[in-house]
Amino acid sequence: MPPGGRGMGGPMGGQFLTEEEKKNQPKVTPELLKRVFSYLKPYTKQLILVLLCIIVSSFFTLLPSILTGKILDEGLLKKDLNALILYISLSLLVTLLASLIGVAETYINTWIAQHITFDMRNQMYSHLQKMSQRFFTTNNQGDIITRMTSDIDGVKSVITSTFSSILSNSITLVIALIAMFQKNWILALVGIIIVPVFTIPTRSAGKKRWSLTNESQQVNDEVNGILNETLSVSGQLLVKLFGKEKYEYARYENANRKMIALNIKESMAGRWFRVVLTTFTTVGPMLIYLVGGILMMKYDPDLTIGDISVLVSLLGRMYMPVNSLLNIQVEWIRSMALFKRIFDYFDIPVEIENAPDAVTPDKVTGDVVFEHVEFSYDESKKILKDINFTLKAGKSIAIVGPSGSGKSTIVNLIPRLYDVDSGCVTFDGIDVRKLDLKFLRDQVGVVSQETYLFNGTIRDNLLYAKPDATEEDMIAALKKANIWDFVEKQEKGMDTEVGNRGLKLSGGEKQRISIARIILKDPTIFIFDEATSALDSISEKKIQDAIDPIIKSKTSILIAHRLSTILAADEILVVKDGTIAERGSHRELLGKEGIYRELYETQFSKALIEEDGVSELEQYIWGTQPADEPMDEDQE
Repeated sequence: MPPGGRGMGGPMGGQFLTEEEKKNQPKVTPELLKRVFSYLKPYTKQLILVLLCIIVSSFFTLLPSILTGKILDEGLLKKDLNALILYISLSLLVTLLASLIGVAETYINTWIAQHITFDMRNQMYSHLQKMSQRFFTTNNQGDIITRMTSDIDGVKSVITSTFSSILSNSITLVIALIAMFQKNWILALVGIIIVPVFTIPTRSAGKKRWSLTNESQQVNDEVNGILNETLSVSGQLLVKLFGKEKYEYARYENANRKMIALNIKESMAGRWFRVVLTTFTTVGPMLIYLVGGILMMKYDPDLTIGDISVLVSLLGRMYMPVNSLLNIQVEWIRSMALFKRIFDYFDIPVEIENAPDAVTPDKVTGDVVFEHVEFSYDESKKILKDINFTLKAGKSIAIVGPSGSGKSTIVNLIPRLYDVDSGCVTFDGIDVRKLDLKFLRDQVGVVSQETYLFNGTIRDNLLYAKPDATEEDMIAALKKANIWDFVEKQEKGMDTEVGNRGLKLSGGEKQRISIARIILKDPTIFIFDEATSALDSISEKKIQDAIDPIIKSKTSILIAHRLSTILAADEILVVKDGTIAERGSHRELLGKEGIYRELYETQFSKALIEEDGVSELEQYIWGTQPADEPMDEDQE
């Protein structure tokens, strides 16, 4: 700990709020403080120990200043070598003790801070896990991670620095003032008058430096922006093609010149401040020497040179704590703002949660019914309007429609990634909102377009679905997903690393592993949400070969652009603008010459052009050959 106590603003006193911080500074209420200190409550014993350490450490830190008087009066002036050695030894001993106690205090303080952030991180992670999908789609992922990392990390510095600094500097000041008044109340008053005057140039210079630093940072950002734009591959190419080399050089030179000028100003502001600071720090001791000399020579013969030296030393010890405490408002506001940001996330209500009387049925069949379902992500626009359909156990439904029509939203309502605004979705005749969440989600398996694999091995990703799966279970799932041949050829087999988000695998390989993962989960309902889109035709066929048996044997919902996938369904629902505009079989819907016909002609039929060897029988079934055109005997 520095001699002057824990300083938060440094000698420059440069602790100032930005305009944004001033505008958004939180209202500090008793409720907010109570909530902040609730995190400290479990560690009351440790906090008391920290407080004792700070008191003892502050006292021991100031003791060498007090012993200076004894060294002068009892040792040097009286020429007593034993007394001189004794007081010097005591001074060294208490300095060492203060340092050792400071180490203990730092350890305990850090221990408390780490455990509080541990508690907060766990609480935040648990809370975020309960958030609905709406939360993650409407909030910036970077903001969510910031709350979990840097915001909660900031709590550590609040506890180890801000709170500790308030205590330490306050205690140092109190002990110093008591010691000064005990020595001589007149000189103590002289010292107190000087201390506030000392802070004026400190804050003035701090504001100037703060202003220059902000200005310099803006110019620095401008310089970096020019460099990033013009020295990147694309930027440099554009500069050359438009012949703007001289223009960009002039722009860079101008920004560079501004930055140099501001750096010089900032440096000189510090120099002038140090001149003023040195003057003021000299004035205080000189005044005490002057007034103390007058008192000692004319009015108080009991006042000694040692006493005056002690007062001068104690005054010097007061400068930094006073400056830090004057700047404490800024640190306090920032600390409260930090807690407010964290609490704002804690206060987001859990939208999807278990009902108090949630049920877990013993027997499952897998009937799904949508009854007059309406849904919106926000009040401004309805996404789904009066959706009604029934999916019987063992049957399959294909949902098709233009992009943004609400297809994925429909299937997301089944596992309660969102809840309906009105109407209801039932599973085996029970409203999904009354089912136990874990039970419900165990019954639903989703393979989406955006395949996500965790960073680890193929085995790790499979076991995520079923932790107690045997080797035979996993191999069987991989075979059904049409990916075992690939896994078997790998040097490490199922222990092959997939990389972050599965980046070491191709899109088709990732998708088939995700299908194997769902097969291993063995849900009651399978949902394939554009599972084969954005893949090449070879990968698409392999995935289709894996999906087809599932569709034929399991309750399934298919959102697909591939015609053969759609034709495998028992019923096709055509969704447009959040409503079921058409429903029926492929041939029925083609005959209506409506939305489905339009989708078929613009999207589905492309698959026929891209595939080789499309037989006339397939063309007839898919509707590309007129129904009244006779077939050959071979086709029959």
